[in-house]
Amino acid sequence: MSPASTGAQAKKASRKTAPPSSSKSVTAAKSANGKGAEPGQVAKSAKAKVVRETLPTETGIFKGYSKGPYGKAFDEMFDADGEVRPAYRGIFKVMAESDRADLEARVDALGRAFIDQGITFSLSGMERPFPLDVVPRVISAGEWNKLEAGITQRVQALELFLDDVYGEQEILRDGVLPKRLVHSCEHFHRQAANIRPPNGVRIHVAGIDLIRDANGDFRVLEDNLRSPSGVSYVMENRRTMARVFPDLFSTHKVRPVADYPSHLLRALRASAAFNEADPNIVVLTPGVANSAYFEHSLLARLMGVELVEGRDLFCRDNVVYMRTTEGEQRVDVIYRRIDDDFLDPMQFRPDSMLGVAGLLNAARAGNVVISSAVGNGVGDDKLIYTYVPDIINYYLGEKPIIGNVDTLRCWLPEECDEVLDRIDELVVKPVEGSGGYGIVFGPDATKAELDTLARKVRNDPRGWIAQPVVQLSTVPTKVGDSLRPRHVDLRPFAVNDGEKVWVLPGGLTRVALPEGSLVVNSSQGGGSKDTWVLASRATQSERELGGGKVVTSKAAKAARPAESAPDPVFEQTQQQQQSGDPR
Repeated sequence: MSPASTGAQAKKASRKTAPPSSSKSVTAAKSANGKGAEPGQVAKSAKAKVVRETLPTETGIFKGYSKGPYGKAFDEMFDADGEVRPAYRGIFKVMAESDRADLEARVDALGRAFIDQGITFSLSGMERPFPLDVVPRVISAGEWNKLEAGITQRVQALELFLDDVYGEQEILRDGVLPKRLVHSCEHFHRQAANIRPPNGVRIHVAGIDLIRDANGDFRVLEDNLRSPSGVSYVMENRRTMARVFPDLFSTHKVRPVADYPSHLLRALRASAAFNEADPNIVVLTPGVANSAYFEHSLLARLMGVELVEGRDLFCRDNVVYMRTTEGEQRVDVIYRRIDDDFLDPMQFRPDSMLGVAGLLNAARAGNVVISSAVGNGVGDDKLIYTYVPDIINYYLGEKPIIGNVDTLRCWLPEECDEVLDRIDELVVKPVEGSGGYGIVFGPDATKAELDTLARKVRNDPRGWIAQPVVQLSTVPTKVGDSLRPRHVDLRPFAVNDGEKVWVLPGGLTRVALPEGSLVVNSSQGGGSKDTWVLASRATQSERELGGGKVVTSKAAKAARPAESAPDPVFEQTQQQQQSGDPR
């Protein structure tokens, strides 16, 4: 591999990102009898007798728990001998001793809480509460340290990559990535070339999708650098679980997630070019018909900023203004939840009714910051994903802390031939697909489906990648009146303020609820779990006891966006395919 050029090295030295966190495990707290206790667990007394955990097949709601078709998967709660893993012992004890009627009542309470708050999704044309499972997913402090370091490393490298490909393109000149690969990416926008954010940050929020393989190793499945959705479910899952299972939180040291809005607000403030002391920040939503509208409104409320639609904004002399009941107000930072194609009808889709004409010119003039930056999609392209280990090595001179899933690139002739030869045993994915749509599982497909897929791959090799069938790890999940293994993934969220990359402890754990399914998206019948990261040491303030406080962007805002006449934008609002939509 070609070494980084002098210019790239200078950029690396000038970046204001923190070095990756240490991946070493935090030393476990000592129990009362002097032996090491798993972080997050209440220490046993010195007189406590060490008792072998009862096997799950013999105990309460776990009775009959069997891997069945999940035999090759890594089970998060139980090891290969059926013993409860240390991080789950407290949860196992509570669940195993729970009265079935009491557990059912708590499950009903979880569903009612989401319905009452309007946290629903559409499945087969019906609005349903977003499924939150009763058993949390637990990550030990030591495991989280490594994940946090790996996510930080990845965001830093991709930040440098985006700065380079929309600037000097040294990584392309040095041959680390083929130029035609980047330039053929649907989300590489030449309109964004040489637009430099004031503090150099393009990735304000990243969602890095992780899976754990059969060996128990975490791997990156894909990167989401545009407008990754799902953090609202993380916060609401935690708030609801804390209300329904206060006894579990009283005996576990769980790191909080409610401070995410304050970290996001800090990053948005830091990005402003003008009025740095108190920038005017807005959340730009495509509208109430969008599937992630609940998240848009929640984040705006918790940050104390305005939630606006495109019709609330306009540009004049390359400056963005918001229409309010008290007149025009200048806007400094736009946290947009609208796709690039709909953002500015002067630069992208001319028929867009959701964006703001002239917005990109205002950003180029340095008068407004668009978060996340236009063109970030080239960094989360599923084909460019396969080169991220090379990107990390090029910009940081390091090996990836978290590896990728092995991937075959159909745009390379020899790898395409291998995919076509093994198409019946691979998972074949469209590069531009999202939400679990378009994925073909070779072992489950019919001959006719495989023949159709092979033709598509031959006709558009740039549009496809293939991976082996990875048995995602499993976590006990309530199915009917008992617990059964179900596959899960994990989406941690990282926030970059230009000084450091902060990773939300935990993230969104999605569950494939249909038996044997590997597709975790709720649009395909999936659900979610509260994700607990156990603290190595915790103070009372670190205990998660409820929802977050409102973080106010301005001391007081009397002015509100002016009401606009109804506009025929419903269809475009629903068309929005947000990058990394967890649905």
